[in-house]
Amino acid sequence: MTSFSQYNFANQRALIRVDFNVPLNDKYEITDDTRMRAAVPTIRKILADGGSVILMSHLGRPKDGPADKYSLKHLVPHLKELLNRVRNLTGRPGGVDSPGPQTANDPRGKPADALVNVFFVDDCIGEKAEQAAQSLKPGQVLLLENLRFYKEEEKGDKTFAGKLAKLGTVYVNDAFGTAHRAHASTAVIAEFFPKDKRMFGLLMESEVKSAEKVLHQAKKPFAAIIGGAKVSDKILIIENLLERATDIIIGGGMAYTFMKAQGGKIGNSLCEEDRLEMALGLLKKAEEKGVCIHLPSDSIIADKFDAAANDSTAPSNNIPDGWMGLDIGENACEQFTNVIHRSKTILWNGPMGVFEMAKFQRGTKCIAKAVAEATAKGAFSLVGGGDSVAAVNQFGYADKVSYVSTGGGAMLEYFEGKTLPGIAAIQD
Repeated sequence: MTSFSQYNFANQRALIRVDFNVPLNDKYEITDDTRMRAAVPTIRKILADGGSVILMSHLGRPKDGPADKYSLKHLVPHLKELLNRVRNLTGRPGGVDSPGPQTANDPRGKPADALVNVFFVDDCIGEKAEQAAQSLKPGQVLLLENLRFYKEEEKGDKTFAGKLAKLGTVYVNDAFGTAHRAHASTAVIAEFFPKDKRMFGLLMESEVKSAEKVLHQAKKPFAAIIGGAKVSDKILIIENLLERATDIIIGGGMAYTFMKAQGGKIGNSLCEEDRLEMALGLLKKAEEKGVCIHLPSDSIIADKFDAAANDSTAPSNNIPDGWMGLDIGENACEQFTNVIHRSKTILWNGPMGVFEMAKFQRGTKCIAKAVAEATAKGAFSLVGGGDSVAAVNQFGYADKVSYVSTGGGAMLEYFEGKTLPGIAAIQD
């Protein structure tokens, strides 16, 4: 596999699969540009080498071909602004203007010598797209129209992938968020480029390196913090982590399925009745393997699922009828913090409660703080999954952990032990 950092892109047309699936408001304004910022270092490296860049991405879920609200043309002004912005001087991966790793060739820290021209073409294949790509000069960027305006993209159609491949002389996959999809632009297209002309971008390199560090090179003690609503959503990741972690902390709605499985009273708390045996099986497996599963000793409870609900505290296994657990309690915060503080490797996927509501965000905020404190003491911490990432951003800890993953579903499948098509296509 070719190393992106060592590759010289001079006079090359780099066809990059990025993840520009960003949220837009009703005025087509970007409300969170994290994914776009994450791609900037890769783009800048290629431009600095004297290459040109062709960007392809999807946006939303268009069902019946082209639709204005899903057009990538809405992203052009902000992309141009990002590429021409004075570089962040901190040099820290994940910083405001500098997501992703920094390399010797990364031009961050210097203002641009010349403005980067960003062009847009309202198609992603065919004569119009090919002409636009071939007319690019070194230092210029072309953004293609939404890949998913063609159904062949999600079908992994080889002919469609071949048409995309015509646009570039080298292929770069920098879209970790779509690496678990066997789509034309993420997996199939790599076949059309020789091995020395296909590679991961800087973001993808960092994602894979960080995930590998946790999965296969973790220093012990290794704490995995798993939250969210359902055991069924996290069963595979928990099973895989039982082979690697020393401690597994379980929070969020899924904790109450474990509580009930052990005979506890959980009131109206979320529970998967059909997963009680599975929960008991996981606890038994953990005991056999010497892995300590930590469940919250107490909970913040509410009389309804509402931001204005009456709230109280109760042992997590003795919640009164009519009440539901919506966050971990003070004792659980202390319990989990102690485990995190003594860990050398930390994986966090999923919140501890309904942190979107102010009354029920203390537990998730407590975990974010503990992970940041352990990181400051030398632990390696990886945060992934949409809600966990949203939490560290919301509470101001994103720059205090080792790595924040951009891929929710992709990261989850990676830690479940699955082969991701977008990664396999480059490594094979």
